[in-house]
Amino acid sequence: MSSVYASASAYASALGAAHEAASAQHYPQGALYVVATPIGNLADISLRALHVLSLADAIACEDTRHTQTLLRAYGIDKAPAHLLAVHQHNEAQASNVVVERLRLGQRVAYVSDAGTPAISDPGARLVAAVRAQALPVVPLPGASSITTALSVAGITGDTDAVGSFVFVGFLPPKAGERTQAVQALAAEARSVVLLEAPHRIEALAVALSVLGERPVTVGRELTKQFEEIATLPAQHLPAWLDAQPNRLRGEFVLVLHPAPVSGQPGSELRILALLLAELPLKTAVKLAADITGAPRNTLYEAALLLKKKPEPPPAHSG
Repeated sequence: MSSVYASASAYASALGAAHEAASAQHYPQGALYVVATPIGNLADISLRALHVLSLADAIACEDTRHTQTLLRAYGIDKAPAHLLAVHQHNEAQASNVVVERLRLGQRVAYVSDAGTPAISDPGARLVAAVRAQALPVVPLPGASSITTALSVAGITGDTDAVGSFVFVGFLPPKAGERTQAVQALAAEARSVVLLEAPHRIEALAVALSVLGERPVTVGRELTKQFEEIATLPAQHLPAWLDAQPNRLRGEFVLVLHPAPVSGQPGSELRILALLLAELPLKTAVKLAADITGAPRNTLYEAALLLKKKPEPPPAHSG
């Protein structure tokens, strides 16, 4: 739930404005409304979202308690029976319940805990199930941590990669898998958007630091009271986090900027792998650090993982 609250009375005029502004549109019965909600600041709700949440016969949500608190903040009263739990553990089964309500002609809104549903949050299976029954799905756009972070990253340049991005979300929690994922990202010429939780942000920072001077924009607690946004070289991420204890708190969105045209994406890791094939581990790490300028401790961790990586099976002809 947001750290930026206001009393329900503060939103009374907004709710009235929502009904006045949005009620002229036709809202078909028997339709699923996919509603974006704020990622932090409650004032980021759209007028149309307020109107539809009031109008809906039922609201399917990732967490019913969370959504009830959100609704009450806006002065929208829904009985507990009107809230349906639809989350990652029951989405397939719960989708059948939503489909049956739609067949009865009900308007059902779906919200995740924050942001736009079905993007790194539950909702995609529900939408697919509804569409499979040829029932309408209506999107209500709004807040998204992905586009919020991209909008303040200040990515410029003359290459085609500047205008495009890849949304990856959370990298694997296991160190070895995470390092391999970063190796793949090193060769990605487009911007990359990552998400991370506070208890894993330090490990992610260390993993990304092998990318050296490649810029990363870090968005912490976006739109909330203690929002912090910074752009710095990937190799400085661990030190930036260590500089202030509060930086380990909150939710994170990171934008890995496109690799410089003059550079070779992933060159640090490729050079390290080539040196490891011919030299002892410590010697290979030292030379790779001298050649690339990447942090030695990060290269050392990557080298240990590369050493453990099994050899690929021989190719078969025919």
